[in-house]
Amino acid sequence: MTGDGDPARRAAGPRPLGRRRFLGYVLAAPTLTAAAELVAAPGARADGIPSPEITELADLNDVMTAAALPTSGLITVEVHRDGTVSFALPRAEVGQGITTSTAMLIAEELDVPVDRVRVTLADARPELVFNQLTGGSNTTFSTYTPVRVAAAVARARLLRAAAAAWGTDVTELSWEAGVVTGPGGRSAGIGALSERAAAVRTEQVAVDLKPRDRFTVIGTPHGRVDALAAVTGRKKFTMDLDIPDALPTMVCRPPTINGTVGSVSNLPEVRAMPGVTDVAVISTGVAVCAATFGQCIDAVRALRVSWKPGTAEGKSDASVLGELRAAELPLGPPPLTPSVEGTFTFHFRSNSALEPNCAIADVRSDRAEIWSSLKAPIVAKETLAAQLGLPLGAVTVHVTEGGGSFGRKLFFDAAREAAEISQRIRKPVKLMWHRADDSRQGRTHPMATSRVRISYLGGTVLGYRQRHTSVATDLSHGLGEIFTALAARLPVGDIGFSETFFQLSQSMPYNFGANSRLLSETDKGFNTGSMRNVYSPDVTCARELLVDRLATRMGRDPYRFRRAFLRDDRARAVLDTAAEAGEWGRSMPDGTAQGIALHTEYHAACAALVEIDCRPGTVNRRIRDAVTGPRVTRAVIAVDAGLAVNPRGLEAQMMGCLMDGIALTLTSSLHLRDGHFLEASWDNYFYTRQWNTPPEMRIVVMPDSTGEPGGAGELGVAPSMAAVACAYARATGTLPTSFPINHGTLSFDPKPAVPPVPQSPTDGLDHVR
Repeated sequence: MTGDGDPARRAAGPRPLGRRRFLGYVLAAPTLTAAAELVAAPGARADGIPSPEITELADLNDVMTAAALPTSGLITVEVHRDGTVSFALPRAEVGQGITTSTAMLIAEELDVPVDRVRVTLADARPELVFNQLTGGSNTTFSTYTPVRVAAAVARARLLRAAAAAWGTDVTELSWEAGVVTGPGGRSAGIGALSERAAAVRTEQVAVDLKPRDRFTVIGTPHGRVDALAAVTGRKKFTMDLDIPDALPTMVCRPPTINGTVGSVSNLPEVRAMPGVTDVAVISTGVAVCAATFGQCIDAVRALRVSWKPGTAEGKSDASVLGELRAAELPLGPPPLTPSVEGTFTFHFRSNSALEPNCAIADVRSDRAEIWSSLKAPIVAKETLAAQLGLPLGAVTVHVTEGGGSFGRKLFFDAAREAAEISQRIRKPVKLMWHRADDSRQGRTHPMATSRVRISYLGGTVLGYRQRHTSVATDLSHGLGEIFTALAARLPVGDIGFSETFFQLSQSMPYNFGANSRLLSETDKGFNTGSMRNVYSPDVTCARELLVDRLATRMGRDPYRFRRAFLRDDRARAVLDTAAEAGEWGRSMPDGTAQGIALHTEYHAACAALVEIDCRPGTVNRRIRDAVTGPRVTRAVIAVDAGLAVNPRGLEAQMMGCLMDGIALTLTSSLHLRDGHFLEASWDNYFYTRQWNTPPEMRIVVMPDSTGEPGGAGELGVAPSMAAVACAYARATGTLPTSFPINHGTLSFDPKPAVPPVPQSPTDGLDHVR
């Protein structure tokens, strides 16, 4: 790599910034600290866009990246004296593997081993504004260039420091595995050079990024940097932290959604229970602190509370469905040509992560400190400061690693509760929600309906209309502020937050003539969230089922019909790859079938092909305490996410997306009855279990065709769900219109809503096999 010390470069004067040439900063610090400065690229000419598709002008990922851009120079890469490199990532690691991919980006530009890069999670930093929000499959997309630029600045500075120390030119130096070598066999590690390379004042510099043909780390499968810590129990989550004097804390919650405390008849009695230290009424229920969580559960169960009505009092699946039908926007007058049409219902689904919702809070009179896994920590910090009546600078929010999220940790419900409790009792608290709390009072994926009409004439598709109607999605986690800040630059006109999100996240991959997709939302009485892939699984499932029906109506093969109408070569390539790898069209027994579906979003494309077994012998399998039903026996996912920084991580994401898609189609939902959800834990919320996973699964990562990463974290959910639904329709000869397909059968005995949590089990050994 040629540094700025190159005589030819000096003689030629400053070079213009090109596609791989960027400005960065060396910051004033004791050891080398470097940052990026990025300038937004000129906007695309409107007359260069061959289609009116909004997402081809700008999609949600573009918007989030543009919002993060102005503060990209505030995230820094630091080289330490011991030769390690550190980076505080302003995003949340919740199992998606971004600490690994970020370490790989730094290792690539600095030419150091990945295991010498330490990626931690940054505390809430309000100065980053919109650059500390994790969501929308945006992390790698938005940080890919800034992180590399910061690392490249550090590399160039280290080379110049070595050249100055040895009285030679940068061009005479070589660099390998974090060691700089010069003429005469002289060498020095980057740690030894870090102080010499440090700056006494902040300086602007220009750097070239490593070209793709020299990549040795990016694009190479790599194991997770935290894998060993995870499997040996050394990885630290919120509940693993040892914060002095923070006692186990739980909350007795109302029997209906968002109910509030009227009165408590036995506070003195509960306060006297073994281990209990504090009991306090709070905004969401009655908080209990004790020596152990088991004692918390006993106290919560013992409380006798009179509750006031909640925000969904008396509501049920049927009543909410009525609200959705009343709020549906019209499709327009019936077409004068033939058409296919369908209406689909998608029931509430839990947004619970495997890790219980939890937080630690230590609130004092003049300051507060919070620990939790947070995907929007700046919004959390600002909200908590206002809630506690403290200056923003007096509140410290530490972002911990999380055990799953899928959108759940965009909200900081546990952190807000923990802060309220700590302030109320004037002690540090370690708050954990019970599984029943998150199922019944936590965030849900909104119940929705989707109505689709596709008109055609002969072999031509004339138009596509879709009206998606949903219980309101809560966007108070910071995305709304981004939309507000960039409103004048968005290609969606003057519409609301949810509709903006909807339009920027939905794409039409087919040449289906004039098409329109509109969202209508109703009923803000539920605690909803941006569950993984948000609107796309439901919207895509409805669309792909109607595409299958249209293909049948036209006498066409579903795969070849899709292929003929696709707008994009990348989409066509993933569809072809899935069809070939999955042996589309092979002969299958009665009661089994294949399904294929496609989804595009965030500069990426994904196709899924599945095979399903709906024969009685499979559907009626007997497994203790299990929901079985149809089983996906084989699955192929072909994914083009642009440049895959870590192909192994991308494969893992697609596997998880497939499990989500199977669950959403076949087994996973919440049942609403009398203002509360019946499900109370994972034992009766039927996410995809081992006995319903496909014995045969293949993920095909397509060759890089763009040179830049696309969004991948959510990409595979929608096509997986749709492919399973299409396969089910072909295997049974019945078009499914209500999801999941088993929602109409309650497969468990609901746990009581009072007390709100079940007794701790004592018979675990009886179920060991």
